[in-house]
This record gives sequence, structure tokens and C-alpha cells, in this order.
Amino acid sequence: MARKALILVEGSVRGTGPQFVRAAQRLGLHPITLAADPAQYDYIATEGLEAIRVDTENLDALICECSRLRARYDIAGITSVREDVYITVGKLCGHFGLPGPNPVSIERCCDKFTQRQLLAQSGVPIPAYRLATNAREIETSAAEIGLPVILKPAVGLGSIGVRLCRTIDALAEQKNYLRGEKR
Repeated sequence: MARKALILVEGSVRGTGPQFVRAAQRLGLHPITLAADPAQYDYIATEGLEAIRVDTENLDALICECSRLRARYDIAGITSVREDVYITVGKLCGHFGLPGPNPVSIERCCDKFTQRQLLAQSGVPIPAYRLATNAREIETSAAEIGLPVILKPAVGLGSIGVRLCRTIDALAEQKNYLRGEKR
């Protein structure tokens, strides 16, 4: 019988990667990390873990590598510690018939505007929101909603780029930040 493996797409430079590895090992699984640059994850070398360099932004390359691994291992699952690859993980799980996240659902959750639309359509109460694609729309939307407003990118991870703007000056500063115009 082939050894059971857990495929981890990318790792973590902040501690959760080793936690996933240890959890896999406790379950009797052999963790294998697929990463664009495995060397950036110190724990892989320190703990002597198996890692394979692969372009993790290329779904076909990941499918090819997972297929190669499937010839040697019984792949129990594919996952990641990183939010930014959950959609890819879902596609890989679907391709290999493994349980995993629905990539369409993940994509909808990661797009904050789409997420708000879906929640509103489902009757979930949510604060007023607008999608603004330029500076004028940001100003108009803030005027319609009224201060304070939270200005954030529609797509992104965690709270990166999110700011509570209580004043017009704070709004202008955040608008410039999001547009890449740092003052």
C-alpha cells in the first residue's frame, strides 16, 4: 500500500506552516510542500521536509506535479495555509476527486463586493456599501453613505488596505494609498 501524503500548496513564513506539517504527521500523513520558492520557508529545510519547486500560479504545472506524486503516494488531501491559493486548492481537489473547497464559492468570498451582494440577496443585514473604481466614485460614495466610511480594496487578503476614514482628509489619504499614490 502506498504511503499517504498531504499536499501543501505553498507554506508560511509566520508559523502556521509548521503547524499544518505537524498536524499531518500526527495523522500519519507525509506532508509534501509544493512551492514556487521552497527556500523561503525555513522550517522545510530545518525539519528535513519534502518540498518540490513548482510554479504555484500555474494550475497545469500543479496538476502535473500532483499526478507525478500520485504515482508514488496515496494523496489524502490537498490544502494550504495561505488564503491566496484556496481557489487553486479547490480546483486541484476537484481535479483529483478529493474533498475540498468549491473554487467558485471561495472566489465569491474573496471578492468583497460580490460577497456583499450575495449576502444582501440572501437577506443578511449588511452596512451600506458601494463599489468605486476611481477617485470620483470614492468621493461620491462616501458622500452618499456619510462619514465615517471604511475604504478597502474589493479583492485582497485579511485586512490589507482596509482603513476606517472618519474625515475627508483620511478618505483622501486612503484613496491615494489604494491608488498607489503615497504622499
